[in-house]
Amino acid sequence: MSFTNPHDPWEVRRPHWERYDDDAIDMPAVATIPREQADPHSLRLRDMIGCDERPLSAEEVRRARHGYYAAISYLDDRVGEVLDALRATGLADDTIVLFTADHGEMLGERGLWYKMSFFDGSARVPLIAAGPGIAPGRHAAPVSQLDLAPTLAELAVVAEEDAAFEGASLAPLLRGSGAGGPAWVAGEYLAEGVRAPSVMLRRGRHKFIRTPGDPDQLYDLDADLLELRNLAADPAHAAVMEEMETEVARRWDLEALNAEVRESQRRRRLVADGLRWGAQTPWDHQPFVDASVQWVRGERAGAEHPSRLRPRGDLPEREGG
Repeated sequence: MSFTNPHDPWEVRRPHWERYDDDAIDMPAVATIPREQADPHSLRLRDMIGCDERPLSAEEVRRARHGYYAAISYLDDRVGEVLDALRATGLADDTIVLFTADHGEMLGERGLWYKMSFFDGSARVPLIAAGPGIAPGRHAAPVSQLDLAPTLAELAVVAEEDAAFEGASLAPLLRGSGAGGPAWVAGEYLAEGVRAPSVMLRRGRHKFIRTPGDPDQLYDLDADLLELRNLAADPAHAAVMEEMETEVARRWDLEALNAEVRESQRRRRLVADGLRWGAQTPWDHQPFVDASVQWVRGERAGAEHPSRLRPRGDLPEREGG
C-alpha cells in the first residue's frame, strides 16, 4: 500500500493537529548555517526555494514542524487500519509487513526544507518489519532500500538465482539469527540542486558524499550526529577517505553517469515540447467522472423510451426530461 502523508503541504485534520501541544514542538537542533559556512549543495537548495530571501519566523518554523508531526499521526492511523484489516481477515499470522518511506524531511534543520539532501534529515527513513518469523528488537546498523528486494525474496523463500539483487538480505537480522545487513549503504541523487551526479556511501559510523565540482564531505556519525564537522580534509581520516574513494570508483563511473543523465534530459526536453500541445494530463491520479453518462437525460429517455412512463394527457414534456 502507498500513502502520500506525511508530505507538504501539511494540511492536516484538526484531531491530528490537536494531538500535539504547540508549545511542546521541538525546534531544529541545528539553526540556519551562515551562508559562508554552508556547503555548496545546501546553498543551491536554499537559493532554489528562496528561503534566505524570506526567512521564516520561529513561530512559522514551529507550526510547520507541528503540521509534519500531525501528518505522521494521520499516517499512523491509516497504517493501523491496514493492520486491523489483516487481523480481522485472519491474515496477520501469515503476512510480513515492511514499513518504509521514500525520503525524510529536513524540517528547518540547517535552514533546509524538503528532501534533496544526503544529510540524515532527508536521507534517513524508517524501516519497520513485523510478521511471522520476525524477532522483536531494534538495530542501529545502517541498511538500504536496495536491501528490501533480497530480504523479501528470502523471507518468501524465493531462490536468489531467480533474480539479480544489488542489496543484501536483511532476513537473518530480522529473524534474530545473525548480524546480516550490507557492508556498504549507497545512494545517488540526480535531481534538483546539483550540477553533476551526487553519490553517498555509508559504512559503519562514516558517511561520505561526493558531488563533482563540490568539496567532498565525510562525517563521523558516532562522534558528530548532527553532521557539523566535515572530516574530508582531516589527515587523521586519510585512510577512511581512501577507502571511500575506492568504493565510489568501484560502484560508479561518475563521468559516464553525468553524460547519461544529460542525454536523458535532452530526449525528455524534446518530449516536453511535444506535450505542450493538445490536452494536458496531470501526473497524479485524478479519477475522471463523466457526468453526461451518470444521469437519465432527455435524449436517452424521451417519451417513447420503453423504460419511461408516458405522461397523462397531451401535455408536452419539458425539454431535457
